[in-house]
Amino acid sequence: MSTEPRLVLASASPRRLDLLRQIGITPDAVEAADLDENPLPDETPRRLALRLAQAKAALVATRRPDAHVLAADTVVAVGRRVLPKAGDDAEVRACLKLLSGRAHKVLTGVAAIAPGGRTAARLVETRVRFKRLSEADIDGYLACGEGVGKAGGYAVQGRAGAMVISLQGSYSGVVGLPLYETANLLVGLGFKWA
Repeated sequence: MSTEPRLVLASASPRRLDLLRQIGITPDAVEAADLDENPLPDETPRRLALRLAQAKAALVATRRPDAHVLAADTVVAVGRRVLPKAGDDAEVRACLKLLSGRAHKVLTGVAAIAPGGRTAARLVETRVRFKRLSEADIDGYLACGEGVGKAGGYAVQGRAGAMVISLQGSYSGVVGLPLYETANLLVGLGFKWA
């Protein structure tokens, strides 16, 4: 029996790991791909999400050439403006003020590489509309601490779910990994799971 991993998740996100497990896929290894996630000059949010997912998969695949490698990247955007992965409460507050009462896009790029180098990638776009947030809403969300480290300064699977008026697209994509597209990419590259 081989000790080489069959599937490597190229992500440090515990949410992506939980989402995969939700559909019965448990990666044999998890390896974060450490790379610069800043947008290139004039890069659209859509291209950024897809480029980062592909770059993360390619980086980890160089270390794990005999495994399927799966990577994803989520970008929150208002128009062409990419919101940061909020590093502190001030960034969470700025993101929430910008998102208050308006629609935004959550773009998740997913990329997979099979042993031998075959690749596949998809971009999943979801439109999310927030209610108008009061200062008390924002202060309450800051107090729970969920927004730090999250793209756009919020986690839809937590308390921010109460801020969402509508969501058109992939809920799991907003959390960080669109499950339908991910499963199809892996199957298309020959990955089998029980």
